[in-house]
Amino acid sequence: MHAALPLRHLRRLAGMKQSHLADLMGVTQPTVSRWENGSLPLTVEQTQALQAIFAVRPDPAQDAALKRLVETSMSPVHLICDLTHRLLAASPARAADWRVDLGDYLGRSLLVYASEEILAAEARLDDLGWRDGQLASLAFDTGANDDPDIPIRPGPMLWERVRLSDGSSGRLVTSFYDRPA
Repeated sequence: MHAALPLRHLRRLAGMKQSHLADLMGVTQPTVSRWENGSLPLTVEQTQALQAIFAVRPDPAQDAALKRLVETSMSPVHLICDLTHRLLAASPARAADWRVDLGDYLGRSLLVYASEEILAAEARLDDLGWRDGQLASLAFDTGANDDPDIPIRPGPMLWERVRLSDGSSGRLVTSFYDRPA
């Protein structure tokens, strides 16, 4: 956590303002800003305190309920980690579109399968206020990705940001297209 960028991302994933993190750390907001931009290094003690603040708690019940809702949805939807794009869950309708064993892809990043439109939308998220919590959903049209294993159909797509119990963010990805393929 010595690099500036991970601290900013962890704070944003937690939906936390610099001033709140400053209060938790017993420092001023400008100090947090300097940590994040790399102009002020963290001490070992500060790094340990930040690790405790952003610690992940294992397998919470609310995440299990969200996963169950995704896995039983009739819509083509999947849940990913908003930061890493790791697949957390997918509906049967989504799995039917993919030509792979879903279990082999759980925990793996899906970003490598993104279409050009998805990558462009991803690149705009910071400017739109997605990571700062100013934007909770984003609708856009995507083209196909032409991948034989995990194809993306062209059409409307909706991203919805959801808070996971560990303080990080997940992203529900829903496609809107006419069935069958």
